[in-house]
Amino acid sequence: MPLHIMTEAERCLNCKNPQCQKGCPVHTPIPQVIQLFKEHKLMEAGEILFRNNPLSAICSEVCDHHQQCAGHCIRGRKDSPVHFSSIENYISEMYLDRMHIIAPAERKEQKVAVIGAGPAGVTVAVLLAHEGYPVTMFEWKSKIGGVMQYGIPEFRLPKSIIDRYEARLEEMGIQIRLNATIGSVLMIDDLFRDGYASIFVGTGAERPRTLGVRGESFGNVHFAMNYLTNPKAHHLGQKVAVIGVGNAAMDVARTALRNGSKSVTLYAMGKEIAASSSEVAYAELDGAEIETGMQIQEITEKGPVFKRTIYGENDEIIGAEDELIQVEADSTIIAISQIPRGKLVRTTSGLTAAENGLLIVDDNYMTTREGVFAAGDVVTGAKTVVHAVDGAKKAAASMMRYMNGELKQ
Repeated sequence: MPLHIMTEAERCLNCKNPQCQKGCPVHTPIPQVIQLFKEHKLMEAGEILFRNNPLSAICSEVCDHHQQCAGHCIRGRKDSPVHFSSIENYISEMYLDRMHIIAPAERKEQKVAVIGAGPAGVTVAVLLAHEGYPVTMFEWKSKIGGVMQYGIPEFRLPKSIIDRYEARLEEMGIQIRLNATIGSVLMIDDLFRDGYASIFVGTGAERPRTLGVRGESFGNVHFAMNYLTNPKAHHLGQKVAVIGVGNAAMDVARTALRNGSKSVTLYAMGKEIAASSSEVAYAELDGAEIETGMQIQEITEKGPVFKRTIYGENDEIIGAEDELIQVEADSTIIAISQIPRGKLVRTTSGLTAAENGLLIVDDNYMTTREGVFAAGDVVTGAKTVVHAVDGAKKAAASMMRYMNGELKQ
């Protein structure tokens, strides 16, 4: 056991009112887990983590801990906070491989379909399978994981961990159909026809937002998610311009620098940086530069063209200067977030999305189509893995109430 992890555990004050737990989007019982860890009860600690958050092994790697658990730690007010993520990662990694898959005491008759095998879909599948529901997952790509597989770089999240998760899912009896697009050959109506009692939609937000400027179709222009899906298939050149300063943009910049580009600059319209402070720090440490106050006007084959932002009081954007600034870049990558694909809505009667493409759900996470629930990025827009887990947990609870006859639209 790495000694620094035990040292971190010993630093926990075991607060009666744990702010770290309040700062976690899924309210992980951190003091309880740390106490079990200190008592060398790793399997018990791992079970608590997994039951609360089936993706704890992944969240311990990719969460914004500085804003969540560590950021709310009482010790952090006068000292460095307890880095629970290291403890969580150690326990969760161990538990993922050693966990005992126990068949539910009662096997339910109602079948459940999960559309999308990203963070939200995997969470719902695990929670419902644990309660005895037969679950089938439908994933339109060739591997499970969604944004964990195709949107988070290998250096932040080793893909081998997703393979380990897939093995656990199969041991739980969850059936996985890959390369299966619901809304194309098979429809949601077909799933209800075949006896699925409840359906969960966790298809994420993988369609890139566009800038709406001239030049987005040029051969040396790419969208962030397309690039991150397979970086080695892209030949960006030595100098790269990234439009956007969110977490995905930071991933793009760091990935490009690791794949041969010598200079990467990220451009923001205003002064605010959407990415977490830790991701910004890592990107700058890797050699990326950030330039604020640059409004994109068009993209030429030489690179992006900007105007400098004009600010008013409180740094609000009130306009742009007249001068055009041509930035020289071998490639330009657009990283201004993603929206859901619209095929499922177009092919499903009764399923409604808002103007921005996000599925409309009620307080119980049921969509406008009875029996169909949704959570994650397809409902909230692009957020983090742990936020998808949080919504999925609530949706899974509602699905069980619905199948028990306790919930109607």
